[in-house]
Amino acid sequence: MKSDIEIAQSANMKPIQEIAEQLKLSSTDWEPYGYYKAKLSHTLLEQLSERPNGKVVLVTAINPTPAGEGKSTVTVGLGQALNKLNKNTVVALREPSLGPTMGLKGGAAGGGYSQVLPMEDINLHFTGDIHAITTANNALAAFIDNHIHQGNDLNIDPRRIGWKRVLDINDRALREVVVGLGGPAKGVPREDGFSISVASEIMAILCLANSLNDLKERLSRIVFGYTYDQQPVTVKQLGMEGALTLLLREAIKPNLVQTLENTPAIIHGGPFANIAHGCNSVMATNIAAKLGEYVVTEAGFGADLGAEKFLDIKTEAGGMEPDSVVIVATIRALKMHGGVAKHSLEEENIEAVQEGIKNLEKHMGTIKHFGLPFVVALNRFPQDTETEIEVVKNWCDQSDASFALTEVHAHGGQGGVELAQKVIQTVEMGEKKFKRIYQREDSIEEKIHAIASKVYGAEKVEYSSKAKKQLKQFVELGWGQLPICMAKTQYSLTDDPTLVGRPENFTINIREFSPSIGAGFLVALTGNVMTMPGLPKSPAALKMDVDDNGNALGLF
Repeated sequence: MKSDIEIAQSANMKPIQEIAEQLKLSSTDWEPYGYYKAKLSHTLLEQLSERPNGKVVLVTAINPTPAGEGKSTVTVGLGQALNKLNKNTVVALREPSLGPTMGLKGGAAGGGYSQVLPMEDINLHFTGDIHAITTANNALAAFIDNHIHQGNDLNIDPRRIGWKRVLDINDRALREVVVGLGGPAKGVPREDGFSISVASEIMAILCLANSLNDLKERLSRIVFGYTYDQQPVTVKQLGMEGALTLLLREAIKPNLVQTLENTPAIIHGGPFANIAHGCNSVMATNIAAKLGEYVVTEAGFGADLGAEKFLDIKTEAGGMEPDSVVIVATIRALKMHGGVAKHSLEEENIEAVQEGIKNLEKHMGTIKHFGLPFVVALNRFPQDTETEIEVVKNWCDQSDASFALTEVHAHGGQGGVELAQKVIQTVEMGEKKFKRIYQREDSIEEKIHAIASKVYGAEKVEYSSKAKKQLKQFVELGWGQLPICMAKTQYSLTDDPTLVGRPENFTINIREFSPSIGAGFLVALTGNVMTMPGLPKSPAALKMDVDDNGNALGLF
């Protein structure tokens, strides 16, 4: 079989005008970004407000492993399959970050015959949205330091600035830095640091805003630091919300592209699910729901991270509810959760599959807590044996769980028809009884305990002395009613990435909080999770190149 990039480069893409016409968009609803990409109007959602919503299908997964699960691939393949069944469907995905693209994963636009195109553009700079977010974030950082240098009228305490600079590349050397060295002309010295761009609160704000005005209002509420008497200081006090909105006026417009089978795809925003809320933009998903009979969207990593945040945070911000959930698993990942090393995955191991199913079972329980119907999608790899597949199918049958074997990587939409049929069935049965894990009025501790116990399966939660002080401060400042965004390793249900499978009797450790008041949630950082990833020993970028004709090589 050809590589992903070879398949993508040989695809028969339609001009983006044809995709827009397919969605019945007028010429004023979109603007071309070359031949195969377009920006949708930021007023389109308002224009479509009277249209009924299509059915929203959320794709999530078990805890990821180095073996790969293919969640984005299944999302794209399911969208193509639904179209084959004459369901007018739009795919809604996040934009890939250059950090993991050039670091560990390679490309991040689906795979095989279930990809979004043009994959080279999408995986690299795309339409510049992440660069705009990076610029806006760093512009705010520059104006904060300039304000202090120019007299500090707001009485900002340089020791209590929580706003980090960002970069869309994994760079561990920038996690902790000192700025302002070199004398009075170079600014005021202080400790600082970098996060990856997709962890910026501005990324979260862009993805949760419903309009340009909402974007500006959220930006104005950003708390970037505290005064010497420990009062929060906001962007509005600094007078920067207008300039930041100006920098983001193009980035707020969702991007229209297509899949290999010419299914419309809206790709917009890209927050990480382990350190942010992990979902594409509210505007993109809601526009897709207005334009399509079905919208298939995904949330990052396992159901303990992306799906929980989609259901507890994004649904409230966007005024939406999913109608069905797909939980992606692979035999390879189940075996790793069952204790098999990556180099031994090609050997049949029924016992490991059975042990790994416990991780799948926990994520199924999470979706049940939210009152949503679901389908287990077993994403097939060539090395999977019929016996191993049968183990998972039989277990799902015995557990009264809808199951579909999925082969969208090798066969595109045709390989996802069984999954699409099961999804349609769950939607039409109308058994959705959606409820969130916690209520707004619950205390911060009650919300975190609900997530830790119901979603992770933790026995208890412990807080550092710093976190306890912050809890008291946040309640005094009136932030206690905000939702919680947990920052946690994606590899485990616990905050220890080495504890795979389904651990029991464990404790979630909250080391500190970070208020994202503009985004509208409080970030709880657990364990040793980092907001700036590092590069692996052999980064994916080492295999990347460009040929004499300018074609990308080695993206995946």
